[in-house]
Amino acid sequence: MQLRTTRTTTPREDADAKVIRVKMKQSTRLAENEELLGDRNVAAFIKAVALAEGGGYDFKYGAIKGKRNDPWRFTDYSTHPGPGKGGTTTAAGMYQINIATWRDHGAKMGLTDFTPRTQDLIAVEILRSIGVIEKIKAGDVAGAMPRAAVKWAALPKGPGLTSAHPDQPFTTYEEFFRNYQAAGGSGK
Repeated sequence: MQLRTTRTTTPREDADAKVIRVKMKQSTRLAENEELLGDRNVAAFIKAVALAEGGGYDFKYGAIKGKRNDPWRFTDYSTHPGPGKGGTTTAAGMYQINIATWRDHGAKMGLTDFTPRTQDLIAVEILRSIGVIEKIKAGDVAGAMPRAAVKWAALPKGPGLTSAHPDQPFTTYEEFFRNYQAAGGSGK
C-alpha cells in the first residue's frame, strides 16, 4: 500500500476555552455597565424610570410604598422573587423587572442575584439593548423615550404622548423629565 496524502487537523477546542471567553465577555459587559451607572444622565434616567414605575428594590408587583407589613415585599435578594399580587406577572424590584428579563440581561453580565446593584445594572443593560444609551448620555431624553416606553409601561413615548401600553397607568413626559432633572440629569 502506498501513502498518497496526509492531512493535518486542528484539535477540537476544549470546553475550558469557551468558558473563559464567556466569562471575559460577561466581565467586560459588567464593567461597561458599572461605568455607565457613573454617568450623571444615565443614573438620573434610571432614577426617573424607578419613580415612574413606583417600585422599590424590595417590591414585587402589587407592593405599596409606605405600607407596613406589605405581603408583596421581599427580603431575599439571592434570586428573582417571582410572581407578585395576583400571580399574573413576575415584575419586581425598583424597575419592575420580570423574571425573563432578569435571566436574559443578568446572564449577559454573569449576575445571578437580585440585589439593588443587580437591578440597577439590569436597567442599564435594558437601555443598552434597546439602543438608547448614547441618547441618554447626550441628554436626549425625548429621543430615548419611544423605545424606553416599550420596555417600561409607566413611561410615555415622548412629550405630549401616551404610554406604549394604554391599559397601564403612566407618568407624563413633563413629570418624567422633572424627575430626571431633579436626579441630576441634564439635556432636553
